[in-house]
Amino acid sequence: MAMTNTVRNILSWYESDNPGTKASIARMLMHGTLGGTGKMVILPVDQGFEHGPARSFAMNPDAYDPHYHYQLAVDSGCSAYAAPLGSLEAGADTFAGQVPLILKMNSANSLSRKKSDPNQAVTASVKDALRLGCDAIGFTIYPGSDDMFDMYEEITELCREAKEYGIATVLWSYPRGGDVSKDGETALDVVSYGAHMACLLGAHIIKVKLPTTHLEQPEAKKAYESNKIPNKTQADGVADVVKSCFNGRRIVVFSGGNTKGENAVYDDTRAIRDGGGQGSIIGRNSFQRPRAEALEMLQNIMKIYKGDIA
Repeated sequence: MAMTNTVRNILSWYESDNPGTKASIARMLMHGTLGGTGKMVILPVDQGFEHGPARSFAMNPDAYDPHYHYQLAVDSGCSAYAAPLGSLEAGADTFAGQVPLILKMNSANSLSRKKSDPNQAVTASVKDALRLGCDAIGFTIYPGSDDMFDMYEEITELCREAKEYGIATVLWSYPRGGDVSKDGETALDVVSYGAHMACLLGAHIIKVKLPTTHLEQPEAKKAYESNKIPNKTQADGVADVVKSCFNGRRIVVFSGGNTKGENAVYDDTRAIRDGGGQGSIIGRNSFQRPRAEALEMLQNIMKIYKGDIA
C-alpha cells in the first residue's frame, strides 16, 4: 500500500525524528483496516498484570492464551497490538510480521499498597523491543502521584533510547494519586493537562481516558470559563485534549475503559471521531467478549472512524 497524504502529513509533525522512528509510526498508521486514514484502533492486553488473570480472562477463557490476542489483533485489522514482555514473547515467532507490536515497558498490579503515590515497575528494555521487532514501546505515567517525577525521568531515558533505535513511544497518561480526586482522574482539565505533559516528555502517541465535563482545578476552571472553552459534550472534551496535544500535532488515542455495552462503546467512538481524536485503544471491551462478538465490535468501531457507519 502506498503511503497516503494523510499519513505523510502526520509524519511531518515529528520534526526531530529519524527515518527509522517515522517508519515505525508509518507502519502502525498504514496497517490494518484503518490503514492510511490517519485513525488507529490498538488492542492492548496488559490487564493480567494490572488486575490478575481471573479478573481479566475468566469470562472468556480462550483469552488466557497470548496467541488468542495476537490472532484477534490480526483478524480484526487492528493497527497494532500492545502487551507486556512475556505476552509478546509467547507469540513472537508465530505472528512475526503480521501486526505491528508495542512493548508495554512498565506495569503495576492490584496487590500493591501504593495509593497516594502509585507507580509502575519497569519490566522490559528497549533492546527487548528491538529484539521482538516492535514498532513502539509503551509506558504509563501517573501525573499527580507523589512518585510521578521518578516516572518522568524513567520515560525520558527510555524514550531517548527508543528514538536512537528508530522505535516510537506510546505514553499512557493517567492522572491519579496525590490530591487528585476520583472524579478528577477523568476531569477535562486534568486529562488535558496529563496529555500535554505526555507530549512534553517526547511521546509520539498519547493514550488517555475519555474526559468528563467535570473541571477539577479551581484555577483551570477559571481559565475554561473566562476563555469560553467548550466542555458540554464528550466530543468537546476530546477536542480540548487534542488541542492540548500541541494543537493537534501529536497522535491521541482514547482508552476504552471498563467493560460496557456495545452501544456505549460506539457512542464513545463517535465522540472521539467528532472531537478530532485519532482513535481508540480498546482492551477489556474487546477480549473479554466472545471472539465473534469482539470481531464484530472492533470492525464496527473501525467503520465508525471510516464514516461507513454514522
